[in-house]
Amino acid sequence: MAGSKEKSAKVKKRGKSVNKKGVFVVVFFGGILLTSTIMFALPPPPPTMSEDDIESDITKTGTPMDNFPDDQRATFCGVEEAKSNSFVTEYKIPTLCTQPLAIKVGPDGNIWFIQTNTGSIAKFDPVSEQFTEFENSFWPEQGRTMSWGMDYSPDGTLWYTDGTYDSIWKFNTITETFDGMSYPVSESGSLPQKLEIDGSNVFVNDFTGGKITIFDLVQNMDDVTYMSVLNPIPEAFTGDLTIDAENNLWYTNWVVDSTGFLVKLNLADYQNEVSIDDTETTLEKYIHVFDFPHDLNTANGLTTDQNGNVWIVDTSSSFFFRFDPTTQEFTKYITTEPPLSSYGNVTGVIKTPVSRPYWIDTDNSGNLVFNEQTSNQIAVLDVQKESLVEYMIPSKNPNWADCDLDSSANCGVAQIFGFDTTDGAIWFTEWAENNIGVIDTTKPLPFKTNTDKETLVLKKGESGEITLTITYADISDSINSEIKTSHTASTTTNFSDLLISSSRNSSQGNTEEIEITVQASETSLTGNYKVLLGIGNNEVTVSQYVDVIIES
Repeated sequence: MAGSKEKSAKVKKRGKSVNKKGVFVVVFFGGILLTSTIMFALPPPPPTMSEDDIESDITKTGTPMDNFPDDQRATFCGVEEAKSNSFVTEYKIPTLCTQPLAIKVGPDGNIWFIQTNTGSIAKFDPVSEQFTEFENSFWPEQGRTMSWGMDYSPDGTLWYTDGTYDSIWKFNTITETFDGMSYPVSESGSLPQKLEIDGSNVFVNDFTGGKITIFDLVQNMDDVTYMSVLNPIPEAFTGDLTIDAENNLWYTNWVVDSTGFLVKLNLADYQNEVSIDDTETTLEKYIHVFDFPHDLNTANGLTTDQNGNVWIVDTSSSFFFRFDPTTQEFTKYITTEPPLSSYGNVTGVIKTPVSRPYWIDTDNSGNLVFNEQTSNQIAVLDVQKESLVEYMIPSKNPNWADCDLDSSANCGVAQIFGFDTTDGAIWFTEWAENNIGVIDTTKPLPFKTNTDKETLVLKKGESGEITLTITYADISDSINSEIKTSHTASTTTNFSDLLISSSRNSSQGNTEEIEITVQASETSLTGNYKVLLGIGNNEVTVSQYVDVIIES
């Protein structure tokens, strides 16, 4: 492990090797405590069987499962074999309980991913369907981490983050060797999270440490230099980042359920002044901050589209947001409601299920792709058409939802935390099921949707009609299909500013027209809202957005 040299004086240089935190903590997935009754911040057990092992019911297997007690292995290591459906193919990782997380498609088409319960990196060849796992000889015995970010460098190396040991690792795919360096830790503590390579720089957000760190991309880890951009809100979380086409750095800085900023930094001018002065540099000349809109409480993933808009997903709701840099306005969007199979609700305590969009990216066609953590789905948004396709991942782990553990029903979530896109495909990891998988987005969908209007204007207390036309690839696709609606207006358990109802009619050939009624309540708030109308089955949901304007 190498140290690093600081270019500006914002963060003290650290030259020691791996920093071992006292307790391995993964309960804070992007700021959200998952609704599981299982504690999963347990430190790894000692390497040999002891009286404490026996009392804790830990059966030694000689596999990565030994990092968890027997009664937690189903939760963290998986419960079933890999599955497939019409769009998704899953592959079981040969080593048990590796907890795959960050994933990247290489230029040669091979799939690379981090095994966070072993510290290894793995390669999957989609042609031969063979796995190759590379052991990191520097990794502490029974060490565990959360590696959220990974990116590919043109020199054939993969860079990735290590949240437990405050490190940045580099794996050379040609020589098949590891190298690493300590991450510059803030006084308040650090958690290097996402990672993006742009030009000759490696960008890392320090989720808990209040900064963005920019490393020089070099061959020798001993010669790495870096600069750090400090947060506008001290002691607040630093979310995902991206660099737009005009070389602006965008990221989020926020406090859960309190306040937050979308931050824009003129990267070229800022880096130029820092490199010239080599001293503390004020951000005031280069930075712009934009207050979060209402309902954006937990900003995790962030990306920009081909139009220069910034998109942010909110992990404590079903919302995601578009920011227009020209008008400086936010627009709120919503996913469909999670299917019952993803949350179970066997106790009946879940009154308003949410999908929790987690990370977001763009594909080669300009579409947005994001994972819905508690819907067990991956979504694709056509930005131009404002249409949404949500693909259901077939594997589910019941221990992460309110499922009946004694039932054979396919219930729960697989914790789909990592994904990457390539032409016609989305590759992803299942952290709780020890799988990787791929969605074939080139396959024809069973439904096509269209609405007779793009905008509906209502006054308070009024209702209006929208016709949703469904075209089936085959009329049999209408069997077991379900009409799905959601909206971004204010909603509580017992009240909503918008009420949506639907009426299905007999199909005419392969076409069905659905009459949708949208009613604004007498006390609804004026404003512009997104209504999502669609149809789905147990494999895929296809939907269309309509603008609804409520006037006074």
